[in-house]
Parts: sequence; structure tokens; C-alpha cells
Amino acid sequence: MTVQTLTIRRPDDWHLHLRDGDLLRAVLPASASQSGRAVVMPNLKPPVTTAEAAIAYRERIVGALPPGSAFTPLMTCYLCDTTAAAEIRAGFDAGAFAAAKLYPAGATTHSEYGVTSIDRIADVLAVMQDIGMPLLIHGESTDPAVDVFDREAAFLQATLRPLLARYPRLKVVLEHITTAEAADFVLCDISGRLAATITPQHLMFNRNAMFAGGIRPHYYCLPVLKRERHRLALRRAATSGSPAFFLGTDSAPHDTQAKQSACGCAGIFSAPVALQAYLTVFEEEHALDRFEAFASDNGARFYGMPPNQDTITFHRSPMQVPEQLELPDGRRIRQFLAGETLPWTLA
Repeated sequence: MTVQTLTIRRPDDWHLHLRDGDLLRAVLPASASQSGRAVVMPNLKPPVTTAEAAIAYRERIVGALPPGSAFTPLMTCYLCDTTAAAEIRAGFDAGAFAAAKLYPAGATTHSEYGVTSIDRIADVLAVMQDIGMPLLIHGESTDPAVDVFDREAAFLQATLRPLLARYPRLKVVLEHITTAEAADFVLCDISGRLAATITPQHLMFNRNAMFAGGIRPHYYCLPVLKRERHRLALRRAATSGSPAFFLGTDSAPHDTQAKQSACGCAGIFSAPVALQAYLTVFEEEHALDRFEAFASDNGARFYGMPPNQDTITFHRSPMQVPEQLELPDGRRIRQFLAGETLPWTLA
């Protein structure tokens, strides 16, 4: 019998971009209405590199929440070559940082201040290992000789494998994985200290989506969409029941003008419909019974936090995704799956 209603513990989003200012105020309600917590990415301009900056950013987020919202932002530190280990320890102990984010310099949006070599942050990683602070990694090689579609696989061997060997107790989340190689890498780890987030777009689309009938900038994200075999491998991993995989939307809003330009920004704004998109994938894979673990349990367990106690309910009722979100100043943000119809509605 076809399931008509599904109730699960409230999910968390373990990888989210909220931006700042007017954009923050416009996009925050979509996440706050669905997720109990979210790990907020620190790649603002300037980036969030200190505990003081993290606390100030968290206050701006909380100040922009709708009245009565119980949403909790979990702040991250943007690692630079010059990050001090003492700053990391103090920020983590004070509750300012839930994790630290490693952007290889030049790998993605606002990553120009990122890390140029793991050796530059050796002291930081040693402290993180000692205090149990998770390291969140944008796992792509920035070697210009490496093809853009091979950058994740190259990073696994050249950087991640030696990093894990060098810091055998460091907790690591390989963010927004996109390849069969990454899925297998995580599945083969038996230590329990390596995990991965997976986005809805990488579960639903392959790289053909960017070129269907022309250039489709609203399907452009980093890491970029990959071949069909990789998409299928990610779907198997997400729905496998393995506790090493959990929900991280990587929802990343940009206004339409910034996306549709001569050098368009990378990022997909999925927050308003991400849960319905994930749920659609799990149903297609005959894995509805594993959706709650992926969305609500695995991430909390990895971060050492209790699962949310309240629930959300989905009804089998078609919903048409709005085309865009309009900001007060007239700018527009195109939504993921704009104009498409999804089979599930969030009550």
C-alpha cells in the first residue's frame, strides 16, 4: 500500500549557507521552519575566523528568526593559514564554534582566504583532534592540472588519506560528496570518525542538467554535478542505512543576476524544498524506512548531540515549487526545482 503520510523527528541541516544582511533575513525562514539545527558555513566577506565573529554572526541569525522559532544555528570557524590553535580551543570550549571548515584556497565561493597547505594548520588540527572538534572539508583539489570533474577523487588520495593517517582521532566530515569514489571512501572507513553529507541536487541530477538545451546556470554548484554513475552511487550511499551519511543541503542562495552573468556564481538555493526532494529520492529508492535516520539521526549522533524531540509530517499531496524568492530590494533568487511538481507536501 502506498504511504500517504510520513512523520519523522525534526531533521537538522548539517551544511547550510545563510549569507548575511537582507539575504539572510530572506532565506532564513525556509530553513528555520523545517530544521531544528543547522551547521552554518562561515564563508562570508570577511569570513568568520574568530570566536568573536562567530558569536556576532550567530546573534544576527537569531535576531532574524521568525517569532517563536526554536531553530539553533551551529557556528563554524573558517580556517586560514594563520588560524591560531588557541583561538580554536577557546572558541570550541566557549561554545562559539561547533566545528571548523577547511576550504582549500580557491576551491569555491569566497575561499580565497582558505588553506594553502595542510602543513600550515598542523597545530590547529592537532588541537581539534584533542578536543573532539569536527573538521568539515570541502574536498576538492585546487591543482590547475586536475580536471574539474576529477578534483574530488584527486583530493581523496592526495590530501584526505594522509590527513586521516596523520591525525588518527580527528573527526572529519567530507562535505557535499559527489562521486562514487568519495562514497566508497567513506563506506570503507570503519573507525566511525569519518562521515559525509550529501545534497539533494547531487542525488537528483547529473552533469547533463547543466547543458540541457543550453547553459543552465541554476544547476551550477561546487563541487560540480558529475556523471550518472556517480549520482547512482550517491543514491545507494544515502539510502543504504549507513550512519556515516547524513543530510546537508549546501543550500547556497545567490541572486539571479549573479547566477546569470558572464562568470556566474556557484550555488543552488534548495532550502525551501530540500526535504521534499530528499524524500522523493528515498521513495524512488524504496527506502522510506531509512529516511528518518539520514535526515534526523545520523548527523546528530556524529556531532554528539541529542536528536530533536519534536516531529514534522509530510503528506502525499503534489506541490508546485515556486519559481523564485523576491527580496525587498527587488532582487530575485531562483529556487531549486523551480516550476517542478514534487509528490510530497510538508505540513
